Amino acid sequence: MSIIETDYLVVGAGASGMAFVDSLIEHSDADVVMVDRRHSPGGHWHDAYPFVRLHQAAACYGVSSTDLGKDRIDGSGHNAGMYELSSAPEICAYFSDVLNRVLLPSGQVRFFGMTEFHEDRPGEYRLVSLLTGKETTVRVRRRLVDATYIEPDIPSRRKPAYEVDPGVTLVTPNQLVNLGSTPAGFTVIGAGKTAMDVCTWLLDHGVDPNSISWVRSRDGWYIDRTWTQPLDLVHTRLRYQSTLAQAAAKVTTGRGLAYQLEDAGLFLRLDRTVEPTQFRGATISKSEFNRLASIERVSRSGRVQRIRSGGIEFDRGHEARPPSEIYVDCTATGLRTIAPKPVFETGRMALQYVTPGYACWSAATLAVVEATRNDDEEKNYLSLPVVYTGHVDDLLSFTSASLTSASRREAQAEIAAWSSNTRLNPARGLNERKHLPEVSAEIARLKLWREAAMSNLAHHVGAPQHAPGDDLRVLA
Repeated sequence: MSIIETDYLVVGAGASGMAFVDSLIEHSDADVVMVDRRHSPGGHWHDAYPFVRLHQAAACYGVSSTDLGKDRIDGSGHNAGMYELSSAPEICAYFSDVLNRVLLPSGQVRFFGMTEFHEDRPGEYRLVSLLTGKETTVRVRRRLVDATYIEPDIPSRRKPAYEVDPGVTLVTPNQLVNLGSTPAGFTVIGAGKTAMDVCTWLLDHGVDPNSISWVRSRDGWYIDRTWTQPLDLVHTRLRYQSTLAQAAAKVTTGRGLAYQLEDAGLFLRLDRTVEPTQFRGATISKSEFNRLASIERVSRSGRVQRIRSGGIEFDRGHEARPPSEIYVDCTATGLRTIAPKPVFETGRMALQYVTPGYACWSAATLAVVEATRNDDEEKNYLSLPVVYTGHVDDLLSFTSASLTSASRREAQAEIAAWSSNTRLNPARGLNERKHLPEVSAEIARLKLWREAAMSNLAHHVGAPQHAPGDDLRVLA
């Protein structure tokens, strides 16, 4: 058994792990060892269904040092008029390129792929090659970094929670592209972004909407992607922030906030007659939204308990289906509900969302905090986790943590300067466009409402993690 030492042992080379390491070595001389069970970086993107694309602009995804895509605005398709969305193969190739052209040549990073991580005791860990069985002991001088803590839960790597009888054809979205015969119809199970992607893909490939049955045990609130654009469209992102602040300054419940955001056009729901109870930050274009509205066969009989050859047993009833029906499992939660915990603990840290919806920006931000601050109490003060519980009722605490954490970091000159300039910031392009009327107007509205929003949220959430005197300048 060989023994190596390092400052940081990063477990997981997905988007969060890569973004963290990229920014850590930019801001420090730290030595880093990365370990992953997969053969190369990219995390869950290696297991994603073939027609999935980023749900946010490629212009602010990946690592801070290296562009993803060409910062182009799409001219056609469901994403027309918005910045391009990368595919899974493009993302995997990008992270491999970052590893080989940026991280490894720095001399500060070593990568152990096809390797399993084991914790023997605090500060001493064991890596086991999945190919040779060779073991390596790693002694960590500073921190163990868990870059898997918010790893998505995806259909291809999980077993459904319901039973499936023999003879029933149940597929994951990955298998959907390899069907060998024409089915009687499709039943899509799940209400999240994966299910929306599957339904959109089926419709785009000519499947009649009446041949699609959509099982949604509960409906969700979704974000209109046109409000999330960077660079030349950065005013849309500022409109998102200012609209959220104005609504959050007035409401008393998470549901109330969701309805306010719907009235503004920021939040969408698929059925105006059904009150959504779910929110996980899924982002969708208006084009996709209008396509999905054509599916009228929606089942709301509760959660699926069992799929039989003749139909589905729910916890609130039974629905018949023809024996040759294809069932598509989309019930993986994607953004898992995690137990809230401090990001920074003695000798370790768990990468979490501190900027809602942007895992890469969050991880890179935590790297900058780690590299530029010495005290864990201060680091946690600047890094409040933003937790997706899946329940719309928790939108107030979610928004409170987000606004408070952002204002605290903005009061720190070094961190604020980095955040203003990194390509991972969805408000990227703001500084160069502050003079534009559509940008300056949203900056003014955000400044007008942000302090009132934080005060109102602190009152109703019941725990301000907001201290008097926090700087409330715009986080750019």
